[in-house]
Amino acid sequence: MEFYFTYRLYQPVNLSTSMSTLHIDSLKKSYDTKLILSDIFLSCEKGEIKGLIGRNGSGKSTLLKIIFGTENAASKFVRVGDKIIRTVSGGRHLINYLPQENFLPNNTKVKTLINLFLPKKSRKLVLNNEHIKPILNHVNQDLSGGEKRIVEILLIIHSDAEFILLDEPFNGVSPIIKDYIIDYIKKLKSEKGFIITDHDYENVIQLSDSIVFLKDGFLKSIKEKSHLVGLGYLSQSAYDSIYKS
Repeated sequence: MEFYFTYRLYQPVNLSTSMSTLHIDSLKKSYDTKLILSDIFLSCEKGEIKGLIGRNGSGKSTLLKIIFGTENAASKFVRVGDKIIRTVSGGRHLINYLPQENFLPNNTKVKTLINLFLPKKSRKLVLNNEHIKPILNHVNQDLSGGEKRIVEILLIIHSDAEFILLDEPFNGVSPIIKDYIIDYIKKLKSEKGFIITDHDYENVIQLSDSIVFLKDGFLKSIKEKSHLVGLGYLSQSAYDSIYKS
């Protein structure tokens, strides 16, 4: 999975127009005869955290990959501000994606990755991060799963992209690091737009400003958390335990 890293090595950029909205429309995807995504519409503003939830296999990761450009679709329309995005390279500096799988290349020190991957304005901040400093001279294969994930998350969210797609960011991290990631995303919210999905739906729901639910290929905006019971995503007892305790 080194593709994500090699394709996103930092290069200076000058964006002349405001890119305040990510707009996705008319997105369709099928595998053979099985419809995965049907006429998906989704938008995200800078300063917004959008939660994407749905059962396993509903197409959440596929949707994020299509938006980013690494997965083909029968049709799609993706635009950031006034710029239409058709390919991964077309979305450079506008959209970045954290995949489920680890993507750091082996045999490269963490501090080297930071210097290669990030714009200069962000490097010092990450190099001095309390969770990163102790592992700066370590290479990927010597990191634990949780250490890899925190490095990857910081590289992605501190890239110069306007919009960040996070696929299973809490995978393999301890509860303490999970809380740290949540607080970190909240602090950066004013600078970027986020779309996040994770099996840990409780934290996704609590973290997000708005929620969309993917089921049977269709995306539905959730206005009230209690609607997740009627949609069959949460049982009444689970809902009561989480939100009424």
